[in-house]
Amino acid sequence: MPVVLTIDEVKQVLPRVEGVAQLVVKLLYGSGLRITEAVRLRVQDVDYGYKQITVRSGKGEKDRVTTFFAALMPLLQNHLEKVKAIHDQDLANGFGAVYLPYALAKKYPNAEREWGWQFVFPARSFPLCGPDKWVTQ
Repeated sequence: MPVVLTIDEVKQVLPRVEGVAQLVVKLLYGSGLRITEAVRLRVQDVDYGYKQITVRSGKGEKDRVTTFFAALMPLLQNHLEKVKAIHDQDLANGFGAVYLPYALAKKYPNAEREWGWQFVFPARSFPLCGPDKWVTQ
């Protein structure tokens, strides 16, 4: 049996987290995502029309579809507007590429820089000329 928080426990936890972390927690709770699934979520995997999220390579390396809590829609859209602005700036500076799984980089040569393939919750910094040098945004 999976261990989940009660409604009262969630009401105690949510006010204690702020900003993007709170959005992640709400997404975990409202859509039943695991932490690794949330941090690997890509922009194109959120379907606003059908109010669903496609989880890629989840538990057991299987894909699945889960519900998207509609109340989070404006919060997520606002977050993604900010992420898109950062992504556009990164592209202008010669960055903005993400890792593509399997052979997708060969199948779609420019996809690593396209908006749909970007992570919903990107890292705050990225490697510059190797893992020993990091740039903080």
